[in-house]
Order: sequence, then C-alpha cells, then structure tokens
Amino acid sequence: MLNAHHDRIRLPQLQARITDAATAAALIHDGMTVGMSGFTRSGEAKEVPLALAARAQKERIKITLMTGASLGNDVDKILTEAGALARRMPFQADPVLRAAINRGEVMYIDHHLSETVELLRTKQIAPIDVAIIEAVAITETGAIIPTTSVGNSASYAILADQVIVEINLSQALELEGLHDVFIPKHRPSREPVPLVAVDQRIGSTAIQIDPDKIAAIVFTHKLDSASPIAQPDEDTAAIARHLIAFFEEEVNAGRLTKQLLPLQAGIGSIANAVMMGFVDSPFEKLTMYSEVLQDCAFDLFDAGKLDFASASSITLSEEKGKDVFSRFAAYKDRLVLRPQEVSNHPEVIRRLGIIAINAALEVDIYGNVNSTHVQGTHMMNGIGGSGDFARNAYLSIFATKSLAKGGDVSRIVPMVTHVDHTEHDVDIIVTEVGLADLRGLAPRERAQVIVNHCVAEPYRSMLKAYIADANQRGGQTPHVLERAFEWHTRYRVHGSMKKIEE
Repeated sequence: MLNAHHDRIRLPQLQARITDAATAAALIHDGMTVGMSGFTRSGEAKEVPLALAARAQKERIKITLMTGASLGNDVDKILTEAGALARRMPFQADPVLRAAINRGEVMYIDHHLSETVELLRTKQIAPIDVAIIEAVAITETGAIIPTTSVGNSASYAILADQVIVEINLSQALELEGLHDVFIPKHRPSREPVPLVAVDQRIGSTAIQIDPDKIAAIVFTHKLDSASPIAQPDEDTAAIARHLIAFFEEEVNAGRLTKQLLPLQAGIGSIANAVMMGFVDSPFEKLTMYSEVLQDCAFDLFDAGKLDFASASSITLSEEKGKDVFSRFAAYKDRLVLRPQEVSNHPEVIRRLGIIAINAALEVDIYGNVNSTHVQGTHMMNGIGGSGDFARNAYLSIFATKSLAKGGDVSRIVPMVTHVDHTEHDVDIIVTEVGLADLRGLAPRERAQVIVNHCVAEPYRSMLKAYIADANQRGGQTPHVLERAFEWHTRYRVHGSMKKIEE
C-alpha cells in the first residue's frame, strides 16, 4: 500500500499510515466517544464504521457517536443492529436507529446543530477520543480537505486525540477549494464571526490539524447515498404558490426587493418543492444561506434565478447528483461549504436577515411547532438546525401539509404534544390550504388566522368549536386543558382524529 495516490496524500510521511478499515477500527475501544464526518447523507465515513460494527458483533463495543447530522449508506442502521451505539447525537434519520431510540436502547441527545461543538469546546460533554473524517485529500501540511460536507468535521478533528481519515477516491479533486473552514476562538477571547455576505470567505479551504494526530488512513470508493426526495405533488405545489404570492405581497409593500433576502430551506421534500416554486417566480438574483443544498438549489442555478449558495453539505437525488458532479466546474465558483457552527450561527443568521423555511410535524392554534416527536413521545429525526434559524431569522416560516394518514390526522391541532419552536419564534404557517401571517398578532388573533387559512375540513369546524369553548374559559392564551390532547388520544385509540359520531 505504500506510495499510493500521491495526489491524495501529499505529505509523504503519512503514506506509511495507510491501512485497512479493520486495522483502523481497532483504534476504537468500548466506551469511547467518536466524532464522525457526515451531514444529511453526505460526506460520512463509509468503511471504518462498518468494520467497527463487524467487531461489535463479536465483542462488547459500545460508543457515543457524534456526527454533523444524519448519515447515509445505512451506517446508523448497521451500527445499531450490531449493538455498537450507546449514545447518539446530535441528529439522525434512520428508521432502525429511531426504533432503538424509542425503545430506550440507545440514548439520543437532540441538539440544535449549532451547539454540539460549542459543548465540546467548553468541555461540557465527554471529549472526542477518535475522529473519523472523510476527505478528498490530505495536503502537503497534513490538512484535511473534506468531501461533500463540512458539518462538525473540522472541530471533531481538531479536538480528537486521534484522527482516522477516509480518502474517498470516488470524490473528485475538483472539490478542493470549495470549503471555507472557520473555527471560532475560545471564550473569553472570541471575536464576532466576520461574515457579512453570503458569498464571503473567512476561513481556510482545509481542516488544519497536527498531522501527527492522523493515526490511520483508509481508502474508499463508496458514493454518498442519494437523497430520497419526492417530486412536488399537488399539495406541495400549492404550498409553494402560497409562499410565492406572500413574497410578492412583501415586495409590493416595500419590505423586500425582488432579490428577497438570503434563503434557508430545511431538508426534505416539502422544502425542496417550495424552493422549486422560485423557478417560475418573478424573483431573481437570489442567494441561499442554508445547511443543505438539495436538488432545488441547482435547478435554481440552471434557471438563472440563484446567484450564490452557502451551506454545510450537498445532498442530491441520484439523477441530480450525476448531472451536477459531471459538470461541477459550472457551479463551483458560486458555492461554499462551511462548518455547521457557522452555517447555523445565530449571530450570522440575524445579521444576514435570513428567510427561513422549515417543515413541521404539527402546529397548534397559537403557532407553537412540533418538529420532532410523534404523539409527543416518539422521536422522529431531531430538531436539526430549524431552531437555530427560527429564533434568529428575518422571517421564520413553517410549512406542512394540513393532513396526514389519509386525512385521519390533522397537522393543525389544539395544542402540540411537544414544543420545539414556540409561538414567539414563528412568523408564518403555510399549508396547501393557505398561509397564515402571524406577525403582530395576539394569541387569540393568531388562532383565528391559522384556523381560517391553514386547516382543512372537518378539522376547521372542530377547531372553531374548540376555540369558542376555550375563549369562554378566558385567558390571554385560552385553552380547555382537559380537551387539549383529545384529538391525539382519539387517534391513538381509534386510528383517527375525526369525531366519532354517537
């Protein structure tokens, strides 16, 4: 294996550290905390975690695993099935891991994505023993060039005792120069993040570490997992139309220009469909300051609508991925990937005036949003970065279809069963039914606007009756507490939130 891939390992002394995945995985022991690259199915380590899982099937190995966000290539699934995970943070999206979390077998800590490395840096949580980082290459100085995500990779590599690097030979060297790695100073010497424009670069193009910390280098050819984004349907297209009409009204009122302000869109089919609505809109010279660049970003580039996009990862469908990376040079000068503590930094989000568009599991009549827990108890994926953006955005928008489970579930309910985003952080609710502008409204007014504009029947009539009864009880935020979760209970018992006719 010596003298292999000099274009990928440019510091000669590191050639001797090339090894296989099993040998590298032997550096990880029971009880360790492992920090791994990967953000929303892109840029995760692909060989060493699987070798670790194989060991865990034969001997006791339970680790705390930290990543940027969710992983691809079934890494979370395989580690879970091998019994290798004791704790997991700050985000996941794997059904097998999700089930283990909800059974109490894996302790899951759901973080705002901007906060994980802050907790590490200040030693408020267990330190990183080993970091596993996917890379395009290692530079002449031993710096690590990430692949399709940055996430928390830089800080994990900096803070870890040892670093395992996976060189992904399927990732083109053309990715070099895409990244902007900026690491805040330790308090109390920290200065403001000096980012005042979406297209500004403030850091380095690689992760600067002491090369002596690189304990092993493993090669892989595995691709990132394709994003399972569904094409826009009638409902998501309607949500997009409502939002485009809203933005047109904001321009006419003089609050925005046709360039709008930098856009952030959460991961998933609804956010992707909403962004696709800008292709045929009157808006132009748009910018994005987001966590993830999905298919829609590159469709907007190709339509001449988007000028520049900043994020922490690129996550594409299979077809779009083949297209984008076959002509990546056409996009590279208009892209930058940053650490998630910068892409999600509250100060930067507020400074740039981000328009944040995120998805909701359920919303209540006052605008409180549940993004994470089904029926208030069972974790779905996690809060991700939606809280970072919702609290600090110029406009905080939450989008959801009004109905689920064939109409047996209303996404708009009397009271959410879990609160991730309070009514104080939510400006706009939009469903396929319509859009509720909650700015400047008191709770009683918010309830009327949400019900009248966002709720489908028969739930609209049911909510109007609930609100009338609640108002009779009084209060600044009226509720009938003994009935607030009546709909959820009815669904749990009968399989539908609809009223049961006597």
